[in-house]
Amino acid sequence: MMRGLESRYWTLQRTAPAIGAQTGRRSLRQRQSRAGAAAHEPWPLAERPGFLIRRLHQIHAALFQQACGRFEITPLQYSLLSALAARKTADQTTLAADIALDRTTTTGALKRLEARQLVERPVDAADRRARLCRLTRAGAALLARIEGAARTAHESTLEGLSPRERGQFVAMMQRIVARNADQGAGAPLLD
Repeated sequence: MMRGLESRYWTLQRTAPAIGAQTGRRSLRQRQSRAGAAAHEPWPLAERPGFLIRRLHQIHAALFQQACGRFEITPLQYSLLSALAARKTADQTTLAADIALDRTTTTGALKRLEARQLVERPVDAADRRARLCRLTRAGAALLARIEGAARTAHESTLEGLSPRERGQFVAMMQRIVARNADQGAGAPLLD
């Protein structure tokens, strides 16, 4: 089984540049070669956008925990509470799209928030398969109390950048997200 997968992988690796050339699109390797990047040269982690984005996310999650730990809310749960505050009422699929997560993970987080009586998830009368979610009074009150600490965590994440650089950095991230919104669990961001 593994040998068959390896064989298909290497076949794809050999034919991908040819396929890219046939369709008029350059493969990643072709673009790298044109840019002068040698495929055999090591690429330091500290220069890789994906690594840096993942590391920055780890840093932000730690800063969020430091600032907001007393509220016993994760960044994901905070995002859900914020999305519900903006929408007032939404089904789970819409909320999943709003926070760019899969529906299963979103549903699990909503169930945990419901168990803490921070959200309600009644069955939708118009569609018995769906649940309409909304903040409870306790959820709205918690969101109001956590907001300052959450903002502090976000500001701490960007500490070391000037106000102008912060604006530019956020604008660049928004452009990258918008450009690649169809990748992964991407979705348009709430305004």
